[in-house]
Formats: sequence, C-alpha cells, structure tokens
Amino acid sequence: MVVGRPDAERAVRLTAVPPAAAPADADPTDRAPAAPPAAPVGRSRRRPRRIDVLVVAGYLGLAALLTAGQWGRPERLFHQAGDQMLFEWMLARAARAVAGAENPLHSTALNAPDGVNLMANTSVLGLGVPLAPVTLLFGSQPAFLVAVVCCLAGTATAWYALLARRLVRSRVAAAVGGLCCGFAPGMVSQAGAHLHMAAQFLVPVILGLVFRPARDRVRRDGVLLGLAVAYQVFLGEEVLVFLALAAGVFAGAYALADPAAARRQAPALLRRLGVGALVAGVLLAYPLWFQFRGPGHYSGMPFFAQGFRLDAASFTAAARQTVAGDDHSAGLLSPNPTEQNSFFGPVLPLLAVLVVVRLWRRPLVRALAGCGLLFALLSLGPSIRVAQHETGLPGPYRLVRDVPLLDLVVPARFALVCVPVLGVLLALALQRADDHPAGRARRLCWTGAVAAALLPLAPTPIRTVPVGPVPAFVADGGWRAYVPPGRTLVPVPPVTGAAVSPATFWSARTGLAFTAPGGFFIGPAGPDDPTAHWGAPDTPTSLLLRRAAETGQVPPIGEADRRQAVVDLRHWRAAVLVQAGSSPADPVRATVDALVGPGQDLPGAHIWDVRPLVP
Repeated sequence: MVVGRPDAERAVRLTAVPPAAAPADADPTDRAPAAPPAAPVGRSRRRPRRIDVLVVAGYLGLAALLTAGQWGRPERLFHQAGDQMLFEWMLARAARAVAGAENPLHSTALNAPDGVNLMANTSVLGLGVPLAPVTLLFGSQPAFLVAVVCCLAGTATAWYALLARRLVRSRVAAAVGGLCCGFAPGMVSQAGAHLHMAAQFLVPVILGLVFRPARDRVRRDGVLLGLAVAYQVFLGEEVLVFLALAAGVFAGAYALADPAAARRQAPALLRRLGVGALVAGVLLAYPLWFQFRGPGHYSGMPFFAQGFRLDAASFTAAARQTVAGDDHSAGLLSPNPTEQNSFFGPVLPLLAVLVVVRLWRRPLVRALAGCGLLFALLSLGPSIRVAQHETGLPGPYRLVRDVPLLDLVVPARFALVCVPVLGVLLALALQRADDHPAGRARRLCWTGAVAAALLPLAPTPIRTVPVGPVPAFVADGGWRAYVPPGRTLVPVPPVTGAAVSPATFWSARTGLAFTAPGGFFIGPAGPDDPTAHWGAPDTPTSLLLRRAAETGQVPPIGEADRRQAVVDLRHWRAAVLVQAGSSPADPVRATVDALVGPGQDLPGAHIWDVRPLVP
C-alpha cells in the first residue's frame, strides 16, 4: 500500500505541523499526508523531462550492448541455444498467426499431425504479436533480439517511472533503482533464454494500479488493472503468479506495519481488485480453458521442478554474466546458467540490511524487507543448502510445494522477487541521503556505497555459442519439390526431448514454411495420457534414432524395425527426411539408411525421399 509522494507529504507537513512536533532524526516521509497533495507548479509531471529521455536511452543502449554478440550473426545463439530456438519459433508463429489470421493458441507446424497447444507453452504472444512486423520483415533472430532489448530496457523503464512518480523525487535515485530492477544478474541470465521470465515491464504497472494511494477512479483503475493482468498472461503466467504472491505478502506486511493506513486504503484496493478480476476473467476465460482443457493440454511438468533450487551462498556470490563472475563458482551454486536469479554479490545484501535498519520506521521499508526475506528463503527449495553443503534444515518452500500452481513453479525463480525489492530500497536510500541535512558528505557516502554494491554486478554481453546453419535445401526452398500439400518434412534425428531441435530451429528461421513432426515444446505423453512430456510422444523409430545419436553406434536393424519405420513415417505423413551435413560414417545416417534405404547427398544436407513408402 504505497502512500503519496514524499515531496507532497513534506509540503503538507511543513504547513500543517510545527517544526518541533517531530524528532530531529525523524524521516520526513514516515507519515501519510494530512491533505491531498497540491498539483505541481509549472510543467506537468507527466511530461517527460530531458533526464527521463537520457535514462531510457541509457537503458536501451545497455540492453543493446548485452545482445551485441548476435546482431548480424545468424550463426550464433545465446548459450542456452535450445531455449532461444523455442522462443524464435514462438515469435515466428505469432507473426504467422497475425499475417494469416490463424488461431494463435494452437499450431500444427510442429508435432504433426497433432499440433501444439501454444497456450499451454511459453508462447509469449504479448511480445510476438506486436513484434510481428519485425519478424515478417527481418526474421526470427532479429525479432528475438529486439524482444530481449525490450524486456530488459522496458522493465527498467517501468520501474524508473513508478519510482519517480510514487516514491522518490530524485531522478538519479529512480534511475539507479530502475537499473537494478531491469538489469540485475537474474534478469540478464533469464533474458538470454526465457523471454517469459524477462518480460516484467507490466509488473510495476500492475503494482501501481493495485496500490494507488488515491481512492478515487476505482472503476477506471480496476478496468486498467484487468487489462494489464490479461496482457501479462500472454507475456508470462509464471511472472504473474510471483507478482500475485508478492503483492499479497507485501500488503499483509504493510497492514501489520501500519494498520491505520491499511484500513484507509483497503476498501478502494478491494474494489479495484474486484473490477480487475472481473475484466481479466472475461478476457481470459477462453484462453485459459484452451490451456487446461483444449487439444494438446497436459498435467504436471516434464521435469522435477523442486530440484531447481538455489544455494544460500549464491546470494552473496557473483553471477556468470557479470564483470566479477566466472563460470565455475557460479555454476556450483545454481541449477544452470539461466537460473542465477540471486547472485547479488557481497556488498548489495549488506547494503540492503543497512538501508532497512536505517529506514526501519517506514512501514513501506518493513513490508519490503519482509517480502524480500520470505521469497529469498522460498528460493532455497525444500531443504537448505549452503556452499554446496546440505544442512538438513527444511526450507519454507515445503509449506507451499503441494499447492496447485505453486507445485509447477521452479523454486529458484522465487529469488527474482528480491530484485525489485532491492531496487526500491536503493532508490529510497539515495533519496534519503539527498534529503539529509548533512548534505554533500552524506550524498557522497551513500553514492560510494551504492557504486561499490552495483559495479561488481555490472552485466557483461550475454554469451553466445555457434550453431549449425539451416541446410540450403531447407532455407532455399528445395524441399518444396519433394513435399506436396498435407505432407511433412522430417528433420533427422526427429528430436522429441528437450535437446536442441532441428525441427524447431529450421521452422523458425524459415518462417514456419513447412510442417514437421516432433519439436521442442511440452505436450501430453500420449493420446490417452495427459502427463507432461517434452516434445511429441515417442515412437519406436524416433527412439531408435535418438539412441544412435546418443551412443554413436548403429543399433541392430531387423525387418520388424523397417516395418515399424514405415508405420511411423505414415503417422508423420512424411515426404522427405533431411539431415544437416553428415558423412557416410555418421551413425544416425547409417541407421536411417538401414531403415528406409540409401539417401542422396545435397549441398549441406543428406535427404531420403520416402514418398514411395508413404502413399
């Protein structure tokens, strides 16, 4: 429950309260205003100032710098290559849906003939639809990079705007807070792989509407809240779950810290939530039904989510994507490079504790501290590990791990809630230093402390890895002579698990020009089994080819295997099988030769025309 701007509070108090009424060391932002704040004199505060433009430009420049390893380099992907392939495909699919007026919630371009329930996957339609012109004009990779830049810079900008309008007067303090919120190590590590987790630019918007201090325009704010929540669903539902939990914890903590203010704000807040829930419910009724009951829906997760937890020592360590970080030590304290969601370094957590102690009298600070601490503990998972040592101590996550929806959440991501908590605390501390009577010395001291905390966390360009090019036979459209309408192109091997999927990558880079079986997505394990499964249900032939790829050996092939291969090819409606450049000694190629006969070498690819086998 955010109260009014500190400058307005101070102006009211200076005219209504004698100077001797408050202790000399009292924080001038502790009490709520006695009367509605007057409108600012002169320029409207809604009009961007020059410094606002410079701050936003700085955020955009930093985000562009972090993605520099890929601009103009189609042969490179960010380090979690499979995840980037997935999101490139999602962006390409959204553009295809816009251009062709197709159903954006389902696609048959992968997992032929059954298709993919996109609403049940991280389809990021909230990014893909507005970026459709970029995708259609320039391709899936530039669209993905633009999306990363928008997620990072947009999140920082949204927090900067909320801080500057609600909590601090100093644009420098707001800029530092926004920088922390948008470019913290956890945000950068997620941005290189998980667009749905990095797209948090609506989080401050939703919080600003929920905790708006004024109690008028409830219906308008409720409608806007419902629209923002609905849009966030199409950006990332997991972020919305974290946001709802964090907002509830924060509101409860604030009510304990300042019951009187909570009672004043509660009626308007509850009415806004009611209107917002109604609007969002109407807009999301069909998409959510499609997600949980539509074709291709599933239950559970295809991996053990509770195993993705953080080491307690990670909160004072340096992340991989920072100037002070390295691969080895960061890798020991996190489940993988994309889940380095804490990693705040040794100084920032200590500085946050000092800020909380110094500003403890403010209910806002107490609520933030309680919220941040709880979510930090939740990120440690069912049992607490410290510096790779299992302590045997149970973590609070055990209390919520069986709660519906929360049982699907990766525990390590709870730490992302700590990012805006720290950003807001830094902004409040810098504003307090700016207001202190000690003046310049105080500002220099706090500026130095903030610099010491943030400089080691300065992000470095997101690391890239090489990727094999799309075969010319696919990229240039040579496949069209082999694949009639209603038939599919089968990349070899037809990966059905979470590994790098040539079907997903080739489809994304060609704008979903062809239909393919398999792919990288989450779907049901089988027609009668809704258990979550990576990719398409396994077939005997796909398992045989995967075994050849993983072991490097050609499995024994009998007549029964050849008959089964024909059955699977008919199920896939296959017309041609395509393998990126390989040699006759390649075990996968030799396995396919044994199943369907020898193929044909083309520049950069080897193909098998199976139309005679699939009438």
